[in-house]
This record gives sequence, C-alpha cells and structure tokens, in this order.
Amino acid sequence: MSHQLQYTVNCSLLFTELPLLERPAAARRAGFGAVEFWWPFVEAVPPDRQVDAFVGAITDAGVRLTGLNFFAGDMPGGDRGLVSWPKRSSEFRDNVDVTVGIGERLGAQGFNALYGNRVEGAAEQEQDDLAVENLALAARAAARIGATVLVEPVSGADRYPLRTAADALTVIDRVQAAYDVPNVGLLADLYHLAVNGDDVDRVIAEHTDRVAHVQIADHPGRNEPGTGTLPLDHQLTGLEANGYTGLVGLEYKPSTTTDASFGWLPFERR
Repeated sequence: MSHQLQYTVNCSLLFTELPLLERPAAARRAGFGAVEFWWPFVEAVPPDRQVDAFVGAITDAGVRLTGLNFFAGDMPGGDRGLVSWPKRSSEFRDNVDVTVGIGERLGAQGFNALYGNRVEGAAEQEQDDLAVENLALAARAAARIGATVLVEPVSGADRYPLRTAADALTVIDRVQAAYDVPNVGLLADLYHLAVNGDDVDRVIAEHTDRVAHVQIADHPGRNEPGTGTLPLDHQLTGLEANGYTGLVGLEYKPSTTTDASFGWLPFERR
C-alpha cells in the first residue's frame, strides 16, 4: 500500500450480519475509528427516539460519524434519491434539517445527496432545475456546521442520470453559479466510475481539487479490494499525490464475513 489516506467504514454495506445499531461498535472492535452510513431510517423524518438511539450507538462505540446520506427513498426498491423528484421534493426538504442535525451532534462533515432517477410525468429540465434548487438548500444548511454536500455518479441504476464525474461536476457548477454555495463537491466512488466506463485516471489527474470524498470497492462484484481488477491502490496514491487529504469510504459488499473481508488492510492502517 503506497498511500497514507485513512479509511472510514460504510456500515450500511459492511457489518450487515448485525443489527444496524450494533455496527458502529463492531467497526471499533475491527480497529476502525470512523464510520459512514446511508440514511439509516425508513422515513425522511424519523421519531426523535430513533435519532437519539442512532446517535447514542455511534457515541457509545467511540467512533466518529464522517458521512451520512440524505433520505433517498426506497433504496432496495430501486429509488436513488429525491433531489430531482418533483412529487417527493418536500420529503427531501423536510429531511435536510434532520440530517444536518445528526451531523452537528456527531461531527459529520459530508452529506451525500443522491440525485434521483428520471421519473415519468416530469421533463428532464424540470427535474434538473429542481435538483439545483434542492442542492443549494441542502448546501446552505450544511454550511451552518461547516459541512459539504456531496453529488455522486452511480452505476447499476438505468434511470439515474449522473454516471460520470463530468455529469456530477456539471450539476455542481450549475448550483454554484446560481446560488454561490462553495460547499458542494464530487463524491468520487471509484467503483461506480469504473463500472460506468469513466476514465478514472483522467478524473484524478484533472479534478482531484473537486473531489470532496472518495469511496471504493473492487470490480467485478463490488467486493473488497483485491477481489477484482481495479487498480485501487494506484488510484488512491494518485489522489493523494494530487492533494486529496480526505477519507476513503469502504463501501463494498464483503465476499465473506465482514471481519474476514478486511484481510487486505493491515490492522495498523484501520
């Protein structure tokens, strides 16, 4: 391993052998000090007791929450965000303060706003204009705690329009030009970019300064590094050499148990 970037564990894909609230402690036992999550509740505005239990699980485990997704709809059912979805935009807006509030309590600095699939009954331009408004609203809320809103290209969702880094950067540029919010950045998931055919090395060479967070998995399979063919160490080394100093989210599906899947990563690097 030729880079010194530090890792954060995505506990929505890792440690799924355990109930969600037990996963932060499991990450700590595995040697990690930082975790990230997709939206951990079934609704945009969960009861306070559920929020308190989530916050308590992370605090009691002694780990940092480094990132959290905004509510993205029914992910297992195929939803990929509400940012650009006219009929559900109000749910996203209601969720913003809840998400940022959790981040404020736990010190999270990155909030992933999944853009949303193309939907019937709404023109693409309508969806894109709405997304710009909603991302600006989220960015202003995140700015209150010094945090960043992340925009992510995604693979495996045919109706999701952001597939390359250029797609996401175009959206970010629109938001920043219209609303002057500097705290919107690219979430570069190296797995998603590679699967979608993006030139990852070129993205790193030309846009490292726009990358606000990085996530990794290997391909094929979306499993742990070393199970596929992606040059992840080379790419992370390139990001670091170009000035990226942030965390690397381990957002993969373990090919075996979660604990066994960390065999590629020395304990002292966790």
